[in-house]
Amino acid sequence: MEIKEIERSIIKKYRKEIWSPFIRAIKEFKLINDNDKIAVAISGGKDSLLLAKVIEELHKHSKVNFDVVYICMDPGYNKENRDKLEENLKYLHIDGKIYQTDIFEISEHITKGAYPCYMCARMRRGSLYAKAKELGANKIALGHHMNDVIETTMLNVLYAGNFKTMKPKLKAQNFSDMELIRPFYYVREEDIIKWRDYVGLTALNCACSVTKSQEAYTRKMIKNMISQMKEVNPDVEKSILRSAENVNCDMVIGYQLKGVKHSFMEEFDD
Repeated sequence: MEIKEIERSIIKKYRKEIWSPFIRAIKEFKLINDNDKIAVAISGGKDSLLLAKVIEELHKHSKVNFDVVYICMDPGYNKENRDKLEENLKYLHIDGKIYQTDIFEISEHITKGAYPCYMCARMRRGSLYAKAKELGANKIALGHHMNDVIETTMLNVLYAGNFKTMKPKLKAQNFSDMELIRPFYYVREEDIIKWRDYVGLTALNCACSVTKSQEAYTRKMIKNMISQMKEVNPDVEKSILRSAENVNCDMVIGYQLKGVKHSFMEEFDD
């Protein structure tokens, strides 16, 4: 498919499914402002590749004066995945630069091969933040979509015993002058998949060369559960998403605010 048709599909064919909810999040949460320099994090998956193209289109047509760079942090992909990443960047005409690291190898060594996913994720985040700061960016755009948000919420409720979600915007830990933004907060994964298939894109899935994450398996279970619930309640995804906006602290047992834990028993303290 010609690149012009690919770019046109984002704003025309998938305007309702992708472009409009993307713009809604940008405006509602003030994700991109004048004089921002956005580092778009590209992992090679469908979500980050589409995010790069959507932000590229915004950069071309928006009246907001911002700059953008496209960062691909290679944690140690095998040749097949590295070649596929390079092929997709070329196919989509994304001016992304790939930075080589040894994160897969190092995380496996540190954990001695026993569940290195947590260590790997921390190292990848730190590497991404450092590179973005080096390039002068003040914000990092991540490709998390609406389904990532609601699945994370349910994962925390059912498996971690807390109520915690993904915010559309937050300050990066250990990098006080850096913000993380999630412009796909209102974009559904099923619509990203439709776009991917329409433009004939073969993106990376799990590119880890070490192990398959237990979290990925559990997340798939949550995904299937929500899918089954949708058969009874078509609006269940919206309800889960909005639940984080409608927390009634008067009716919870405990909550944490700015690192300080609070209990409903404080009401009864003399």
